[in-house]
Amino acid sequence: MQIEETPLSGVKILTPRRFGDSRGFFCESWNRRTLAEHGLDYDFVQDNHSLSAAVGTVRGLHFQAPPHAQDKLVRCGRGRLFDVAVDIRKGSPTYGRWFGSELSFENGKQLLIPAGFLHGFVTREPDTEIIYKCTDYYAPECDGAVRFDDPDIGIDWDMGEVEAILSDKDAAAPYLKDFDSPFVWEGV
Repeated sequence: MQIEETPLSGVKILTPRRFGDSRGFFCESWNRRTLAEHGLDYDFVQDNHSLSAAVGTVRGLHFQAPPHAQDKLVRCGRGRLFDVAVDIRKGSPTYGRWFGSELSFENGKQLLIPAGFLHGFVTREPDTEIIYKCTDYYAPECDGAVRFDDPDIGIDWDMGEVEAILSDKDAAAPYLKDFDSPFVWEGV
């Protein structure tokens, strides 16, 4: 497993090694023991899988607040997407900053996003599937969002002429300046 650091503390890119032959490939997308040896010890309790039919589908920027905050491990099962994490830990030196990475079936990359970060993505190909593991169960009362196009965050979604396709919830999400984050940076 290749593990890459990002400019945001705790957010990492994990790329599993693929073993291929004429039939296809095999990889371990998660191995608890291997990752724990690298200080990545997570207890994932739920797997989520979504399909976005159209290019330009934006989901996010989402979070789940304490006491049901979630660490996530995100990968692309089919197609291609641009996946983003935004630091919302009060007091963090990188508060409001974002990191994004293209995840695709071809590149096999995964984005590890700890609790305390917003998460969102935009699809780059039709019928893109996203699969992600979570360390806590979905709790609707803890669910929240911030605008994906917040100018104070300034994410470069690189959408060109494609118009964002949003849920009603995401279209009505507040801007970061109007948001009181439930997360606090702990100096890690």
